[in-house]
Amino acid sequence: MSDNFVRDHLPPLEDQPEFLLLDYPDRLNAAAELLRGGKPGDLAVVNGHGRWTYADLDEFSGRVARLLVDEEKLVPGNRVLLRGPNGYTLFAAWLGVLKAGGVAVTTMPLLRPGEIATIIDKAEISHAICDSRFIGDLREAADQTHRLKHILKYDGDYGHGALESRCAALTPLPPVDTAQDEPALIAFTSGTTGIPKGCVHFHRDCLSPGDTFARTHFPMTPGDIALTSAPIAFTFGLGATLLFPLRFGAAIATVEQATPPQLLDTVARFGVTHLATAPTAYKAMLSSPSIDAALPTLKSCLSAGEHLPQATWQAWKERTGIAIVDGIGATEMMHIFISESGEAIRPGATGRAVPGYVAAILDADGNQLAEGEGRLAVKGPTGCRYLDDPRQKDYVQNGWNLTGDTYARDADGYFWFQARTDDMIVSSGYNIGAPEVENALIAHPAVVECAVIGVPCAERGQRVKAFIVLADFAEASDELAEKLKAFVKDRIAPYKYPREIAFVDALPKTATGKLRRVELRNRSGEETDQ
Repeated sequence: MSDNFVRDHLPPLEDQPEFLLLDYPDRLNAAAELLRGGKPGDLAVVNGHGRWTYADLDEFSGRVARLLVDEEKLVPGNRVLLRGPNGYTLFAAWLGVLKAGGVAVTTMPLLRPGEIATIIDKAEISHAICDSRFIGDLREAADQTHRLKHILKYDGDYGHGALESRCAALTPLPPVDTAQDEPALIAFTSGTTGIPKGCVHFHRDCLSPGDTFARTHFPMTPGDIALTSAPIAFTFGLGATLLFPLRFGAAIATVEQATPPQLLDTVARFGVTHLATAPTAYKAMLSSPSIDAALPTLKSCLSAGEHLPQATWQAWKERTGIAIVDGIGATEMMHIFISESGEAIRPGATGRAVPGYVAAILDADGNQLAEGEGRLAVKGPTGCRYLDDPRQKDYVQNGWNLTGDTYARDADGYFWFQARTDDMIVSSGYNIGAPEVENALIAHPAVVECAVIGVPCAERGQRVKAFIVLADFAEASDELAEKLKAFVKDRIAPYKYPREIAFVDALPKTATGKLRRVELRNRSGEETDQ
């Protein structure tokens, strides 16, 4: 018996991209393959709560799989929501879901009940494994949807939760025999419409980023220790935190509060060799007095999530001697597909197509340009498969994945970022859909209309700015602005709230009533220049 919901809701083959597949066996369970990367006694995960070997991780994930199948009635293809910060238990749960033949749907702890409920409904999720510290919002979401029937709680990495107790006496379940092209995970991303898109990735897709990008530009070997600020709910975080180290037998260090000072302290404490975080974090770490203690073991740094400014790259190189590896990836593509490393890095450029991928610049008519500026398009072993979503036709055209970025390509094949071609705001590495923030704001009775844009910010890359038309009974004030910010924080993930609010009499619109965001951006640019 199996659950074919995900496969039945994939895009038709004619709407999927052209795949440039790597050579993997037809039968492949990604969790089992990843855990073969290290020897049983090798260190796999380390943090403030303990140290765990590959054997520990293999056995615990097998017991989680056994619990899901024998006691929670999971069948292959069922979706399992995972909720919690990066840590040993969350990693074991993720691997256990794949071992059981389930489909992992990892969510950020910051998501609010309404956001979680939307994901549960969209993916028709039946099971969940949640850190007990974040169970309240999950239960509220479950009450809204009535789909989630099986909830398992764990206790961070303290080892005393219900999940850990129930698993303790179980025999590990051998990995289910899965095909390389069976769904392994759904990664949700908020698009510019504010409606989350579920990106389906297969078992082979969990290996491809390691065998393409990481092998060539961010290589690891046994004895290395990796640390990432991004949660594994983001595919960038999933790759750099979990998939790459396991693929090559390295270890993973975790920290729950991944602030720049905490990252540096963790590097120094555990001897981290590979660090991956956003450009804003690298900039902040440069001014930290604890950077010196982190440098003796650190040998490779990766940046993604937003454009890496040349000034930040240069300052980090001068201070540490390490050339940050930049790259562009997408949830739809699983991980990074354009990058460069070592002496081939050209500061300011994102890089060239990662081996295994091809990238092109398309003009407005879809024609490839040898050089010049246009829409970025890419093909490779991974690609966009939205779960039951008409926006598939926007992202995939004529076999190409269109990332929504405008890039320039030079004569040597290097790609240079120009701008986003949609309304996505990228702030401190987080993708924030403007309409999602607008939907939260408009629910307040004092707000008649609103529009949200991203404006330049030296600290975050971009910050969220809201333009608000108030109801007649409301008066513009700093106090009201703060109340509106708090209102948004209570409805959606706090990092999405507008850090700047401007009260206006009217929003600029076209003759047909469509919002002119470009005019708002220009207005904000003029204010910044003054």
